[in-house]
Amino acid sequence: MSTQGKRVIIYLLLLSTALALTSCGGSNNPRPISETRLLLDTVCTVTLYDPPDRAMLEEALDLCAEFEEMFSRTIEGSDVWRINHAGGAPVAVSGHTIDIIRSALEFGSFSGGCFDITIGRLCALWDFSGDPAVPSVNALAEARATVGFRGVNIDGGTVRLENPQTWLDLGGIAKGYIADRLADFLRGRGVKSALIDLGGNIVTVGMKHGGEPWRIGVNDPFGGRSAIIGSIGVGEASLVTSGIYERQFTEDGVTYHHIIDPETGMPAESDVASVTIVSEISFIGDALSTIAILLGSEKTLEFLASFPGVMGAVLVLRSGEIVQFGDIDFAAA
Repeated sequence: MSTQGKRVIIYLLLLSTALALTSCGGSNNPRPISETRLLLDTVCTVTLYDPPDRAMLEEALDLCAEFEEMFSRTIEGSDVWRINHAGGAPVAVSGHTIDIIRSALEFGSFSGGCFDITIGRLCALWDFSGDPAVPSVNALAEARATVGFRGVNIDGGTVRLENPQTWLDLGGIAKGYIADRLADFLRGRGVKSALIDLGGNIVTVGMKHGGEPWRIGVNDPFGGRSAIIGSIGVGEASLVTSGIYERQFTEDGVTYHHIIDPETGMPAESDVASVTIVSEISFIGDALSTIAILLGSEKTLEFLASFPGVMGAVLVLRSGEIVQFGDIDFAAA
């Protein structure tokens, strides 16, 4: 199958699981309510504008926690944890886990293995969520030997790893999938205006304040977490940002970031410092933002030009140059 055909399959697969996007306006500027929880190893916030329903807000964040308990590599008993510790035996998992893994494997195929969810051993080795340190050459070689997305087999409702030492890690895509599901939940409950922010994965539901567009800040990868390079105006959409600044540490004068190249086992060394993908589906934006950091700006722009559902993107290169793709409302700060 051609690369273009694979992209279309991914898009249709994901689009079929999401409710149709609408452009509903809210009521007369209702007072929003928000709640923030530490989930998915990040700060997650859901804000409801119309209606500002506290019970529904709690349900949305409870749903986020349920997905974390399915997809987490480190929570004992999760679907992913059971797959990783099954010694190569098939494991029965939820339909959501099947959906996310199947779609992730398609991204692995069309990216030529650049995007690979079997990097769990490498992620655990670097341990950016705990006490990171540069792994030894031997440890990296052993972990790299377990990487290979083509060794993941799906049969009905079960998943089996051909290499019993392989570990899956959905950290590069899970937030996007979960954000889409939270948006589906809110739309299904009649929400006309809401903002979902899962630590850099943002989904807007409806328009803001009776028809006004949302303006979402784009982080400056060189200016700290509170600095922005500009903002993007959108209606109902997903905005996913990935960058080398998000998790990093310095050892012997060298700074290492958390986006690992599955081929080398080391942090990616492309010319892209950060990227924000604007798309119809957050899962697509999540995967493509990871791919952009791995492949660099030139190849990323080629992918985006032919991938259905992508509205645009803003890339910040390591040189400081800002590259805009697509017809989006980007305003520099």
